[in-house]
Amino acid sequence: MPSPRPTPPPGSDVPALGLRERKKARTKAEIQRQALRLFNEQGYAETSVEQIAAAAEVSPSTFFRYYPTKDDVVLADFMDARTMQLLIDAPADLEPLAALRHAVVGGMTTLPAEDLELETLRNQLIRTIPALRRGMIAEMTRPIGLLAEALEQRLGRGRGDPDVRMFAAAAIGALLTIAEPEGAEPPASPDVEGITHRLDDAITRLETMLVLPPAVDQ
Repeated sequence: MPSPRPTPPPGSDVPALGLRERKKARTKAEIQRQALRLFNEQGYAETSVEQIAAAAEVSPSTFFRYYPTKDDVVLADFMDARTMQLLIDAPADLEPLAALRHAVVGGMTTLPAEDLELETLRNQLIRTIPALRRGMIAEMTRPIGLLAEALEQRLGRGRGDPDVRMFAAAAIGALLTIAEPEGAEPPASPDVEGITHRLDDAITRLETMLVLPPAVDQ
């Protein structure tokens, strides 16, 4: 997501970021925000790293400190730590897939309008640029790992549980299917209602195929 993770509320189990970490998060988010703005205005191929760095008021070397390549500035944070924390903190009576829906919708509906528009643009870029589509497939191991760790924590399952990782891989695959249908015209504005409807449909289908119970006390 283009937004840096906000400071957790009092009483949250999420550790508060220190000043240095918050500054780094803001810099990373600003680089991504400016990159997406320039891609929208002048095209992905036509935009250079140097132009992005200048717009974000950082040096090219600072850009590469946060994003190893131009592709990474689009692909980064498909499933971020904030969404995972929302999943962990979801109501205890929710099954894993319902908790995932709770986290995705909660994260999407609390984004500022500008960042939601940028997130919509980012997904359009990934759908329409072959190099980014290939990169997205290669990047899938990171969000699968994040989701698996969050589910292990939520369900009390052991770290590295193969059933949890397989469940997470299937769930991430389902999330990829809720983008706009292939060949569809990009929406004029972020279609939160449409995305939520497709998410609900994907979750309903998955619930008939996947079950991941909590750990059983020995």
